[in-house]
Amino acid sequence: MKSREFNDILMQNILQYGNIGVHVIDKDRKTIIYNEAMAELEGLEIFQVMDKDILQIFPSLNEYTSTLIKVINTGEPIINSTQTYFNYRGHSITTISSTIPLKKNGMVIGAMEIAQDVTNLRKLSDQLMELQQELKASRKDVEQKKGIKKYHFNNIIGNNKGLIIAKQIGERASETPSSVLIYGETGTGKEMFAQSIHNHGIRRNNTFIAQNCAAIPDSLLEGILFGTEKGGFTGAVEREGIFEQANGGTLLLDEINSMSLPLQAKLLRVLQEGYIRRIGGLKDIPVDVRIIATTNEDPKVSMENNLIRRDLYYRLSVINIHIPPLRERLDDMELLVNFFINKFNKQLNKNITSLSREVREDFLNYSWPGNIRELENFIEGAMNMVSSQDKVLNRENFITSNFIPKKTNIERTIIQKLSTSSLPDIIKDLEDSIIADTMDRYGGNISNAAKHLGLKRQTLQHKLKKDK
Repeated sequence: MKSREFNDILMQNILQYGNIGVHVIDKDRKTIIYNEAMAELEGLEIFQVMDKDILQIFPSLNEYTSTLIKVINTGEPIINSTQTYFNYRGHSITTISSTIPLKKNGMVIGAMEIAQDVTNLRKLSDQLMELQQELKASRKDVEQKKGIKKYHFNNIIGNNKGLIIAKQIGERASETPSSVLIYGETGTGKEMFAQSIHNHGIRRNNTFIAQNCAAIPDSLLEGILFGTEKGGFTGAVEREGIFEQANGGTLLLDEINSMSLPLQAKLLRVLQEGYIRRIGGLKDIPVDVRIIATTNEDPKVSMENNLIRRDLYYRLSVINIHIPPLRERLDDMELLVNFFINKFNKQLNKNITSLSREVREDFLNYSWPGNIRELENFIEGAMNMVSSQDKVLNRENFITSNFIPKKTNIERTIIQKLSTSSLPDIIKDLEDSIIADTMDRYGGNISNAAKHLGLKRQTLQHKLKKDK
């Protein structure tokens, strides 16, 4: 089989069995490609669409509302357009689509649209915005009904020097209106810090809203942040964004390093100018919102990797707080363990008093990539495995946790190799174990692991590839 024939077959299979909808029309507006994913999305059969004029298939569209026709007429692409409409089965769907002109010798010969179904994400974002509006309307009442947890600095447990410094900075930050950037790995308690800063400040009686920037695509996140005006895009309704809902209060933007650079630019403009404009709107709406942003990666590394705009970083990092990971807080281990044991004794009706000596050693030798959250989950899981008569958590109680103390692995590797291997082999195995330990410690983040190991990022990447 010739390579061109193989490529054609491969492309046909990608189009038909991929989960992204594809619709291609020629310059006469007739469909020439229409895959299964698009047919499922729009509630049609492929045979109903092929070789037919797009306006014949979709009579609700016209020259101005059809993105495919618009692209043919203008020759300009339309990228990441959000549309909400009823498909042929009568179901309301929301898609994020990009439509691009197909050109030959500079002439437009057709257009291709690729669409992703984000209906469920749209429903979740709508529910989030409705909940936030309810919270704004009657904040105290909602907190009582929903049992919303309000954190304060005394809820942040630990005597570690690094943690104490972070709390001191947070307490001082609560007395100012300035933006705060919190850096901490996953599970270190960034939202606890953010809530504590809000609840100790002059805005404590106003709204606190948290939004995870990694959970929702940018095209939906922009609407959540800034709101929408009716007609701003197909299916759009008039709705406040969380900047308006948090007016006078605090907005936590979690994992800001996951937000795209174009959306970061729009966020920066809001922070600089003090007003927002809803999607599809023409009116500037003034907002007074304190921003607390978090990142799970060293912000300097994020800037080097072009994940955070430098101008946005300088705007957000008026006050910087670094929360140390659990592996750098092992002096707090006993305090944290006792706190979680007491917590789950009450919840699960148990009578545990301590960990066994072996488990204590395992905990001190483990790298804790999930930090405090992982420790809490480990203890909760183990306490579900004991009877009400048990007093001590033993290794066998942690069968659901699946954690291995890394230092023990390294020591075991050296001992096993001493009698059978050469010194270079032992050193190589030791290096591999240390690299694996560090990659686990930083959750697979090559930049942070390389920095910890004192290596260049490219050097660590080379070593990782070499070991595969």
